[in-house]
Amino acid sequence: MILITDGGSTKCDWILLDTHGEVVLKTRTSGLNPAVFPEEELYKRITENKDLLAIAESVDRLDFYGAGCGTKTPKELLATILTSFFTNATITVNEDTVAAVRAATSEPGIVCILGTGSNSCYFDGTEVHNVINSLGYVLMDEASGNYFGKRLIRDYFYNKMPSELASEFEKRFDLDPDEIKMNLYKKPNPNMYLASFAEFIFTSEEVNGYFYKLISEGILKFIEYRILCYKEAQKVPIHFIGSIAHFSEAIIRDCMKPYNLELGTIIRRPIDGLIDYYRTQVLNLK
Repeated sequence: MILITDGGSTKCDWILLDTHGEVVLKTRTSGLNPAVFPEEELYKRITENKDLLAIAESVDRLDFYGAGCGTKTPKELLATILTSFFTNATITVNEDTVAAVRAATSEPGIVCILGTGSNSCYFDGTEVHNVINSLGYVLMDEASGNYFGKRLIRDYFYNKMPSELASEFEKRFDLDPDEIKMNLYKKPNPNMYLASFAEFIFTSEEVNGYFYKLISEGILKFIEYRILCYKEAQKVPIHFIGSIAHFSEAIIRDCMKPYNLELGTIIRRPIDGLIDYYRTQVLNLK
């Protein structure tokens, strides 16, 4: 049986397929980003899941796609942990952009991820190409959940947030400066902490002027740094994966128009597209 895993910093979806392409199991763990979490935490998050414990020995193949798996050291760390748990499986670990491509398209295109973090790649129809290394939430991750969370906190404390929204923001979150600094500089997973504030934008009943400006600025930065860096940008569709992209579709369309960019598909959860990929491309089912 084949176990497919789509992992981010916040959550990780696991899908088990039998030889007929039928879904035998769906389960979820907390995020498994090996560039963010220490080895013991990664192992703990896997072994605490009773569903995974039950199927560990019956998995023949495990393909893991995840945030933080684009460089050698974290990729090897996660592969070692998975091998110790799924002892009978052939295991591969790939960056989340590979999963995004397989979920979004079989034709050439640029595929972007906008979730807790952000990333992009170019797919030439055969291979995935990255021209910029991702350095994570501190230095990059434009238009991601942690990017917008950071912007909201900054605007609130700089008094740039409209007063009515600021009052609502205070009701939704603990904005004590000591609490914020503790979460950012002392506690684990500051990227996830920042991303949690982005819910304030994307759970709103309407996109007001302030939110529209905030989202647009982030999307425009992402276009500048993570889409226009590909020479093929104006020749192929631009696909988006992730919850931030899902909730920002109209604004993404507006931001792409001045650059003459073609919007492709927007997929909220890539795991569903991955299932189709494995059925047709791996199991050769029609």
